[in-house]
Amino acid sequence: MQESPAPNEHETVGAYALGILDDAEATAFESHLAGCEWCAQQLDELAGMEPMLAALADLPGTGTPSLGESLSAKPAPRVVEKLVDEVAERRAKKRRRNFYMVAAAGALIVSGPFVAVAANGGGDGGSGGGGGTNRTLSADPAKDVFDQIPDKLTATDPGTKVSVTVAFQEKDWGTGLAAQITNVKGFKKCALIVVGKNGERETATSWTVPEWGYGLPDATTDKAKQPLHVQGGASFDPDEIDSYEIVTFDGEKLVEVDA
Repeated sequence: MQESPAPNEHETVGAYALGILDDAEATAFESHLAGCEWCAQQLDELAGMEPMLAALADLPGTGTPSLGESLSAKPAPRVVEKLVDEVAERRAKKRRRNFYMVAAAGALIVSGPFVAVAANGGGDGGSGGGGGTNRTLSADPAKDVFDQIPDKLTATDPGTKVSVTVAFQEKDWGTGLAAQITNVKGFKKCALIVVGKNGERETATSWTVPEWGYGLPDATTDKAKQPLHVQGGASFDPDEIDSYEIVTFDGEKLVEVDA
């Protein structure tokens, strides 16, 4: 076991990634995060957990058969239910108090884009410059992971015109994933499904496409022209994967990429 000088703060990284800390707890953890490389690495691994669970908590019923099948595969259903219930409860409380979610987006069974709060300071690393140990976190870690992974696969569906580039990376626990999606119109709830060569299906991440969409070249606003980046993971090894699919919660397949 690695030495943990502040065990309580280290253990908070999971709750922070889920977005279930209150304002005071989140502020205290962000101060710790600015100088803790270990927690920053763990936060990157957990990016996207909260939106995935939040989407599950909002689902009316079981969703589409393919999505429900993949979501029940890993982890165990009772674990998912417990996490979903916790996120749903905390989200309801935060709505009543008009709090904003700290985490929003991409690993594990992971969800959509994750927005990390920047820790201001004169850190030496990253793009900040100066001296000291403080560290400024990227506002879009899913894009950072996507850019850093060299192995990528791209496809465009001739019918929907949706394009996706999937970046994949072998991990000890399976395959780490990041994806860039363009030319997708809202409003939609979507998921990245990993299809194994054995026929099993796993949900790597899920997200909501707002009304203005993502990656639309003819859009009138800059945010609608920007592609969407999401991050997730699957228990399959890379050589066990047959394909990747982006599907809506209504069961429509938007695009498929052969592995």
